[in-house]
Amino acid sequence: MKSNFSYKDIYVEDGKKVLEMNILPEKYCNFDCVFCPIGRSKNKIDEPVSFEDYSSSISELDSIIEKTQPDLVFINSKGEALVNDKVSQIIDFIKSKGLKVRLLSNGYILSKDEYINIANKCDEVIGEIKAITEEDFKKLQRPIEGYTLENYIENMVSFNKQYNGKFIFEITIIKKYNDDEESIQKIKDVIKRINPDKIEIVRIDDERMKKTLWVDDEKFEEIKRELMNI
Repeated sequence: MKSNFSYKDIYVEDGKKVLEMNILPEKYCNFDCVFCPIGRSKNKIDEPVSFEDYSSSISELDSIIEKTQPDLVFINSKGEALVNDKVSQIIDFIKSKGLKVRLLSNGYILSKDEYINIANKCDEVIGEIKAITEEDFKKLQRPIEGYTLENYIENMVSFNKQYNGKFIFEITIIKKYNDDEESIQKIKDVIKRINPDKIEIVRIDDERMKKTLWVDDEKFEEIKRELMNI
């Protein structure tokens, strides 16, 4: 039985069993970030794509849910999960099992009605930001032509204003790009605009990039405290 989905080992978070899954057969994304651990984006898109073997994938998911009995299913894919044209049905299937759904989206396309409607089905949505200037956004994240950092931020702002679930805002701190005081102030302003329910502060975790983009522990903890306390 062929499946386009893949899974991580189930783990416990805040006392709940989490099943983390990927719903893309390979990387499909609207960005091509230089530090992406998956590699380059051969499929750089922000429109829905149809994949084969959907029924087999759902059958496998059903079996895994029955076997692992999770409390929450975390859709964390190879790129932007929302471009799978069956993502809405996948979420509906998971919800039909009485489970909560968390969706990771980079957040850019959350301004489109079709994606807003899909994300609104989820109990939790994660949006994220890395670069904090227009120049760095284009240099580091290599978005689809025409994308701007301001639109990126505003798309998450407008989405969260109408969203009734838990919006989690993930901020990646990158050495020499957004770890200075001016950048931290800009990030604070973005946090205030988006008004998320939860903030997560992380670092680049790709081993290839740690030498140049990794923020040391002391500075990272200092930044983390500053951002978490606004």
